[in-house]
This record gives sequence, structure tokens and C-alpha cells, in this order.
Amino acid sequence: MGREIGRDAWVEIRRAEGRATSDDWKATRPLLSYQAEISATSAAYDVTFVEKSRRTGATFGAAADGVLRSGAQRAAGGMDTLYIGTSADMAKEFVDASGFWARILGHTIEAQGEVLFDDGSEKGIKATRIDFASGFSIVALPSKPRVLRGRQGFVIIDEGAFVDNLREMLKAAIALTMWGGKVLVISTHNGASNPFAEVIGEIRAGRLPYGLVRFDLDDALRAGLYERICLVSNGRQVWSPEAEADWRENLIRTYGDGADEELYVIPSQGGGVVLPRVLVEARAREDIPVLRLAYPDSFKLLAAEVREVTVAEWCGRELAPLLALLDRRLSHALGEDFGRLSDLTILWPLAIQKDLRRHTPFVVELANVPFEQQRQILFYICDRLPRLFAIKLDAGGNGAYLAEVATQRYGEHVVEEVKISAGWYLAEVAPFKAAFEDDAITIPKDADVVRDLATPVYHGGIPTIPNLRQAGEGGVKRHCDAFVAGVMAYAASRADIIEYAYTPAYADDIGDMFLADQAGGRSLW
Repeated sequence: MGREIGRDAWVEIRRAEGRATSDDWKATRPLLSYQAEISATSAAYDVTFVEKSRRTGATFGAAADGVLRSGAQRAAGGMDTLYIGTSADMAKEFVDASGFWARILGHTIEAQGEVLFDDGSEKGIKATRIDFASGFSIVALPSKPRVLRGRQGFVIIDEGAFVDNLREMLKAAIALTMWGGKVLVISTHNGASNPFAEVIGEIRAGRLPYGLVRFDLDDALRAGLYERICLVSNGRQVWSPEAEADWRENLIRTYGDGADEELYVIPSQGGGVVLPRVLVEARAREDIPVLRLAYPDSFKLLAAEVREVTVAEWCGRELAPLLALLDRRLSHALGEDFGRLSDLTILWPLAIQKDLRRHTPFVVELANVPFEQQRQILFYICDRLPRLFAIKLDAGGNGAYLAEVATQRYGEHVVEEVKISAGWYLAEVAPFKAAFEDDAITIPKDADVVRDLATPVYHGGIPTIPNLRQAGEGGVKRHCDAFVAGVMAYAASRADIIEYAYTPAYADDIGDMFLADQAGGRSLW
């Protein structure tokens, strides 16, 4: 994780990268890249969630977005901005930031100050407000769902993980999207069981059609956070890789045990297994074969022609019958986890059925198989998978070779060479888990595969593979290889389909068309 990068290592990283922004305030862009990403994502989605590191300027950037929206005329998409924080200080800070942006962006403020806001109660509530010449306003309100009733506009819920009742607040806010409003929820985390973290889990699983932006302290620093701090310090601080590394190191030490959650966007108390075994077994089917191929060390010393013929015979005997049974009308994807000596290579195809369930036709496990023969088997499968549209391959370490030759053969529009990281697990495991929960995937009913899938755990909120190898069939050591391959395969199956070649109509397709037409009283002939 980011906090594990030491001070000296961070100096080297930033010295190699150089500045992210200009040291001349006249030439630097007003928004840092992640602040601009929040604005762009809010424009693309009705509801956007932002999980962030503490004090990185996300709200400051959102204030610029609010000014652009509220300062615009109705015909240009103008609307009120309704800011909801957890304290009066946050409200004042947001309004002050909005006033700053209004001056920078050239929007005329007609009035600014405290007003009595009608929240449906007899007394009303005090709110801080900016009125623009456009006729729209920015209003900072207390965190009570009723303040949004009957309103319309761009709702910003700041530090949403600390709002008293986020789910009720969201219910009230999302109603505004029916008439073109927007909702932006920004927060650091406040535990894995908090509604903020739970909603983000639903977004990653694909169950909620919301936008999601995530950045930690190191992402912000690479985008120029400390450079911006130095810029506004009136010369008291001067940016250098060493000064930034010292500032970062001091911040991490200050937060102590809370640094993971406060600075590195990892919800606390995130434990337990990723996929409970009972859930994995519920998706397992006996008719899905697992093909295992293992060779002794001496096999790699045989002549290339002998190795190629031997593997070709295995492919023809074991793989060809299974590939011939695949439904040519269905699209297919494939994922892979690479291993050469200590770990397995696992090739996992998925067929996307008409109801969008992902069906595993078979799984291939390779132990101690030479690089060239792994390439041979991969190509044999991929060349014969009907309507193959996406391949995701483990490109870490020695896996880079197999991923590269696959890209050369099938093209970068089909193959993704994946460098697996904690961020990748965070993004891709949630949809994979959701597929098990929603009965949207089938897997082999195989003891080793099931154990691989049921072993990973959450560590600090991040799906993690324990540093433990377990013996499988034939005494072969396994390191949750099927879990990685399965996540890869499911991620590939979710990729956008790009048809780039002609696919012929097979006899079965024509027969289905004929029967459908006859049932409708028409004829194709």
C-alpha cells in the first residue's frame, strides 16, 4: 500500500516524475486533475460518489463546479447548488470557496450572507447563501433530509460517511435527479460497515448506476497537491521532491494507525473472507471439467518439435471435443493467471449466455509447462472460442511474455495486459463477488477450484490473497490461482464488445429463424 513507500523511495519517485503543475501561478491550471475528474464524472452521471484522502481539496474543486452551474443561465443548464455539510464551519468554508471561484470565473454575485431558509417547519432554518445574476443560488444547509424536500438543483453532500442518516439523505437528494438535478457525495471513509462504504461497494458491484471517483494521498501528491500548498504559502514553502517526501512522511506519522483510512481510502474494520465457501459451492456444477496438464522438469529439455507435437496431441485429445461443443451464437471471453514454476497457469473461458449469466465451459490448469507450450495452448483455445471479444491476461513478472504475444496475435482491442495491484482487486473483485451473490455465474465443482475461490480475505478493506500455498491434486502447490483467473475472466466478460470480423450464420441460427417465422405465419423461403 502507499503508506509502505518510505521517505527515500518517495523522493526517487517524485524526482523521476517531476512537477505535475507549473511553478508559475499564472500558468498553472485552476483545478488539479482529480478535482477536474470529479467535475467531469458529475457531468456524466446523475449521482457521483467520491472516496478520498483527508484535506485534498475535493470540496474546494466541487465549489468551482457549483459556481459554474449556479452562475449559468437556465438554458445553459443552470441550477441551484444545495451544499450539505456536517457543521457550520464546513458551510462557511464552502461558501467562501464559492465566492473565490465566482471572482476567478467572472460570475456576478448579487448577494451573499445568512438568510432564513424555508425547510417546511414553522421557524425555518438559518442558511448561508450566494445569489447570482443568473437567478440561481448556492445555499449551504444543515444535514437534514427535509431541507431537500420540494427543492431542485445540484446537491453536494460533504463528508457523507459522517452524515447522521446518509441513506435518508440520499433518498431525498436522488428525487431531485428526476427533473435534471445532480447529486455529488464526497467523503473520507468511516468504517467498512458505514452506509457510505456500502453504497460504494454496490457501485463497484455494478448494482448502482452511479459514477465513482477514488484517490488517496499519493494520487493527490502526484497530481500536484503539495505543489499547490507551496504555491499558496507566499514563499514560506518551496516545492522539491525532498520537501514533499518530508511533508508526506510527517502526515503519515501524525495519523498513525488511522493513516490507512484517513489518507489511503481503506475503510477500517474490513475483515472476513471475500467469497464464503457456501456461496462458492452454490454456483458449482459437476458437468464443468477441469483439465490439468503437468510435466516433469525434463520436458523443457526435449526438442522444440517434440514438445510442440506432444502438446498438440493433448490439445486435440482433451480440448478439441470441449471446444466443438461451444454454442457459436454466444460471445466468449477468457481470463488467465500466469505461473511457471511455483504457481499454476490457469486459463478460464466464460460464455455470456442470452440471459447474461456467465457460464464456465471448462477450466485449464497448467503446472510446470514451458513458456512456448503455454503459448501454444492459449492460442489453441482462443483461436476456437466462438465470438471471442475480450482476453485479460496476467502481465506481471514472467506473465508479460504470454500477454505480449497474445496482444500481437489478437490485437490490443481484444487483449488487456493486466498489472495486478491492490487497486485492481478493489475495482474488479466486487463485480465478481456480486455475480456469485446474484447467481449469475457457474464454476466447476472441483475441490481445488472451490478452495482457491473461498480462501482470499479482506485486509483493511482490500481483497487480499494470503501468503500461503496449499497442496492441490497431485501435490501441486496452489496460491489461489483459480481466484485470480476467475476474476480476470469475469472482468473480461464485462468488457465492451467490439465486433471486428464477419461472423457467419450457422445452420442452427437459420433453423431458429425459420421456426420463428413459421410460428408467426410468415416464410423466409
